[in-house]
Amino acid sequence: MNRARIKKIVLCAVLADIAVVGSMFSFPILGSRCAPIQHMVNIICAVFLGPGYGVACAFLASLLRNLFGLGSLMAFPGSMIGALCCGLMYWKTKKLLLTVAAEIFGTGILGGLCAYPVAVLFMGTDAGAVAFYAYIIPFLISTVVGSVAAGLVLSGLKRSSALKHMQYLLDK
Repeated sequence: MNRARIKKIVLCAVLADIAVVGSMFSFPILGSRCAPIQHMVNIICAVFLGPGYGVACAFLASLLRNLFGLGSLMAFPGSMIGALCCGLMYWKTKKLLLTVAAEIFGTGILGGLCAYPVAVLFMGTDAGAVAFYAYIIPFLISTVVGSVAAGLVLSGLKRSSALKHMQYLLDK
């Protein structure tokens, strides 16, 4: 196994750990619980590791959160779809703003829609009691806050040329 791949695996594991610990950090916004750290991690993974590692990191973080009782099964579709969308967007365009938008769309809209069948099939939610779009607003609130925060941090790194240098060191 080459050195660059080992660095990427270790960074993926560290970012998954940050997402798990960060899941304990949340605050209320508009009647929803905002937990932005996973969304920040998704975008950081997209920029530094790409879509494959991003999805793996999101899966690992969701699995650990569920094993430790810190999350629900709905963590899987939201985080993994968002990680895939923003990973593919950054891989194709290298544009931070589009990557942030892809995370918001992937987690907030697509992940929110996919959470409905997960809730109905695996969590015992009555299909008639919850609208199929019920999870979109809470997912959007968290993902917008986390995505904007990640976008600001990465934009600052990009302006100072540190982002390119960090990406170079990761591939070396």
